[in-house]
Amino acid sequence: MENGSASGNQSLGRMPRQPLELQVATILLVLLICGVGIAGNAMVVLVVLRTKHMVTPTNCYLVSLAVADLIVLLAAGLPNISEVLASWVYGYAGCLCITYLQYLGINISAWSIAAFTVERYIAICHAIKAQLLCTVSRARRIIASLWLFTSLYCLMWFFLVDTTQVTFSDGAQVTCGYRVSRSLYMPIYFLDFAVFYVIPLGLATVLYGLIARILLASPVPGTPQHPPGSGHQGSSLKLSCRGGRAALGSRKQVTKMLAVVVALFAVLWLPYRTLVVVNSFVDPPYLNTWFLLFCRLCIYLNSAINPIIYNLMSQKFRAAFRKLYKCQEKGAEHPAPPCTPVSYSAVKDCSHDSSDHNLTEQEDLSSFSLGDTTSSTFT
Repeated sequence: MENGSASGNQSLGRMPRQPLELQVATILLVLLICGVGIAGNAMVVLVVLRTKHMVTPTNCYLVSLAVADLIVLLAAGLPNISEVLASWVYGYAGCLCITYLQYLGINISAWSIAAFTVERYIAICHAIKAQLLCTVSRARRIIASLWLFTSLYCLMWFFLVDTTQVTFSDGAQVTCGYRVSRSLYMPIYFLDFAVFYVIPLGLATVLYGLIARILLASPVPGTPQHPPGSGHQGSSLKLSCRGGRAALGSRKQVTKMLAVVVALFAVLWLPYRTLVVVNSFVDPPYLNTWFLLFCRLCIYLNSAINPIIYNLMSQKFRAAFRKLYKCQEKGAEHPAPPCTPVSYSAVKDCSHDSSDHNLTEQEDLSSFSLGDTTSSTFT
């Protein structure tokens, strides 16, 4: 049901069936994308929570994004498989809860992206303020506020959807759809479109433009000139230059990775968002089944691809993923000893001190070089 409304009980001819090729394509592709996405996002959450040096402000926002993506894959992707084979099988309570979770995951993912974009801007363009503003404790408070606000905002969907049964000559079909006419939902369509797509992307575009200007303008430290005889001082300066060059490269690499995440969010959500806007004005709405499948797969892919991006573009995430995999593999062979994450002496252990919350991304990068929708459901 993309921009369509459910009608009351009625008796029609034979129950409509989805083409067999559409069913096969949906099952295979959704299972593949959701399987990879669920495993990848779960690994992101695990490596950040279990590895001390991975707990940084940016990674806190990436955990929030990973949890939101898990909700989308579980609440929107997997139910799509059962619905393409039959009618709605989750009942009235399932209709309300699954719709709520879909919007919660989608909206949280949008603002998690906006939050880490702002954090990157402050960390790079206002490095002095970043020592105070870009902390783990502040990131956690911001994430909690985003989840609280979005959870309350999405409560409206408990009152906007309902199940409807349509009786055919060969059986009954249940759907989860709108409670009233779709024309009454237009303000909600465009509010979601503006608040959870246009504004986050507009903000990200402006801030990444400013970040790029700063990074491109930053001179790469060169070998300083020093007088003869000052060998020790020269060696220290050379080491300092190498550290500054590595820190600058790390910042650029992290920013490039996050910019790719934002760009993929914009591109992969564009088909569905465009369909939403078009169907808000045309009657009857455009509901080609293959195009709808394409739009849904783009949404699921957006929720599944981020861990792959982290693995490809971040040496630190890649090493953490590998360590987690080896740790689990060793645990399967020898289940008795517990699997303990490795901590690094380069990171100060302040677990019993409030200064742990003041660990900024700049400190972390200096030690480690880093290689809605309009329908009530997506199913």
